[in-house]
Amino acid sequence: MSSIRHHIPESLLASYASGELSYAFSMVVAAHVSMCAECRARLVTHETVGGVLLDEEHHSTVTSGLRSRVLDMLDTPQPVRPAPRRMGVFPGPVAEALSYGEPKWRRLGAGVRQTVLKRSDEESVRLLYIPAGQAVPDHGHNGLELTLVLQGAFSDETGTFGVGDVEVADDELEHTPVAAEGDACICLAATDAQLKFNAFVPRLLQPVLGI
Repeated sequence: MSSIRHHIPESLLASYASGELSYAFSMVVAAHVSMCAECRARLVTHETVGGVLLDEEHHSTVTSGLRSRVLDMLDTPQPVRPAPRRMGVFPGPVAEALSYGEPKWRRLGAGVRQTVLKRSDEESVRLLYIPAGQAVPDHGHNGLELTLVLQGAFSDETGTFGVGDVEVADDELEHTPVAAEGDACICLAATDAQLKFNAFVPRLLQPVLGI
């Protein structure tokens, strides 16, 4: 039985299935789906429904029969596809982004490290290494942030997140994530806007670190 408690929201799964999600968020969704049988099955359902709607698009309007078929598909369990190849704690999509090599960690301070997988003016996706018991500086968000736990765990004002869990943070959340005792916490994090740090030093370093 899976211990994953925090999943990808339905709206993001639908966007991923339709190819409308950005690269950074798509990597987090793909990595989570590779770890979570429940979300893999849900994704197959979205893809199946999308295919049916595409087939019908040029032939007829959305009839009550088609609507019923789509709703039935959403309620029917779908076959679960196998998860892609892993590399240690890194699921297939992350391992591919690393070219199946080790992350090139860059120190952020207080033992926290990061590896940027992709960064642009619009988005960023990176790996974070947070030592056990260490806190990430208190911050808010200018947009959306998805954080997937790959090793260890962390907790914040909203709860506790373990391996496979995804925290969805928006501009209403201000929090101070703290890595749990035990293994260091390794996360995959994607953002579509810079974070809002409250302390002076993290704000000063933001342009250099790209977070």
